[in-house]
Amino acid sequence: MLFNSFDFLLFFPVVTGLFFFLPHKFRWILLLVASCYFYMYFRPVYILILFSTIIIDYFAGIFIYKALTQKIKKRFLVLSLVANIGILAVFKYFNFLNYNLSLIFDAVDQHNPIPYLEILLPIGLSFHTFQAMSYTIEVYRGNQKPEMHFGNYALYVMFYPQLVAGPIERPQNILHQFHEKKYFKYERVVSGLRLMLWGFFKKMVIADNLSTVANNVFNNPNDQNSITFFIGALCFTFQIYCDFSGYSDIAIGSARVMGFELMKNFNIPYAAKSIRDFWNRWHISLSTWFRDYLYIPLGGNRKGEFRKQINVLIVFTVSGLWHGASWNFIIWGALNGCYLIILDLFQRTKLSEKNRNNIIYRTTGALFTFFIVTLTWIFFRVTNVKEAWNAVYTILFGVKNTIAQGSISFSGLMLDNKKYFIALLFLTLIFFITDIFKDTAKVKEIYFKYPIIRYCSYFILLFMIMTLSYVEETPFIYFQF
Repeated sequence: MLFNSFDFLLFFPVVTGLFFFLPHKFRWILLLVASCYFYMYFRPVYILILFSTIIIDYFAGIFIYKALTQKIKKRFLVLSLVANIGILAVFKYFNFLNYNLSLIFDAVDQHNPIPYLEILLPIGLSFHTFQAMSYTIEVYRGNQKPEMHFGNYALYVMFYPQLVAGPIERPQNILHQFHEKKYFKYERVVSGLRLMLWGFFKKMVIADNLSTVANNVFNNPNDQNSITFFIGALCFTFQIYCDFSGYSDIAIGSARVMGFELMKNFNIPYAAKSIRDFWNRWHISLSTWFRDYLYIPLGGNRKGEFRKQINVLIVFTVSGLWHGASWNFIIWGALNGCYLIILDLFQRTKLSEKNRNNIIYRTTGALFTFFIVTLTWIFFRVTNVKEAWNAVYTILFGVKNTIAQGSISFSGLMLDNKKYFIALLFLTLIFFITDIFKDTAKVKEIYFKYPIIRYCSYFILLFMIMTLSYVEETPFIYFQF
């Protein structure tokens, strides 16, 4: 079920109302049934895959905890990880690996005997797989006791607000919350609804409208020049942020209404001062997952500088592969890893040490970070690697040729209404400024001191959602992962 659908508009108040109406001991049943219904709305049969891994991981956690030796603990952990990664590999990576194997066979004039699988990727597979893996790893490390209540463990994996696109929770944060009795609290409910409203605005007004421009540009690459390619990249940069962070806001807000607190997943990433700062702000639940369960086990920064840089490159390349079984995602991840390595080497220079607190230096760093992030998003958006490289090359080296033509043609944007395009860019700019300052102490003080400001903001957001959003339901970008 899509958050931005009329079905969810009915589903959410009904489930929330029943949640507070029912006694605490029955609420887990309601949430589990609602979560199953929410997931089965996409493709019902795939619920069987989800339940199979839930059963395996539930008993694996108990056996790991009760095992008498470290060797036996490790066996049950490996069983859990193999089950989860195995399912992920079959559904998400088998055909990708088989396709590249076919290329190797073709190179030596041979036929690949392995057939392709006619299967669809289950919605949110990478998200709930990683969340399930974090549970057994934390039990193995002794940081989390196993969850004995099967229903509550199933909810840990299937809790509908964050089931298909995160945040990717840790058992220490969310499992105990399913045992706690939740009460209706007006301030908390309003806070959750307000966050949901902001998320709907980001998705349905900003992201979906920007997608029109981005799609026009990248679906017609032969019609573009350096300027229109960059406009398309800028539009996708804000589209993917508003789309994904909008989902996270709705997920966190809908959980908060019922009394559950999910982790923050975004922290104004496009205000980052460096690429490292960007990754501390973007998709925080995934970045910290890779840090804790891949980077540190690989050795982190404990085994020398060279090994540290290799670990960074491995982590970001794997992160790219996590997003999709395609070379464009792998390149996207590897490029971000290379940026971090270059940044780390640069920050050891005297130039960096001397100007680290200089406002011009920091502003330049922020602008440069935003620029390279925008360019790199092209590989995320364009599945054809050759076309992605061509777009980046045109942006970097085609400006002179574009200007030399005597006029800059925007026909590649394929927009009938230029006033709409200008209004959209202006609205995006206003959104970005609001996003930066809305959580500052001074703005929050004024916002909560004067009710008229709050009610006006609610009305304006609702009005724009109702008048500027698409009629058709547009899936969230990260559903494909």
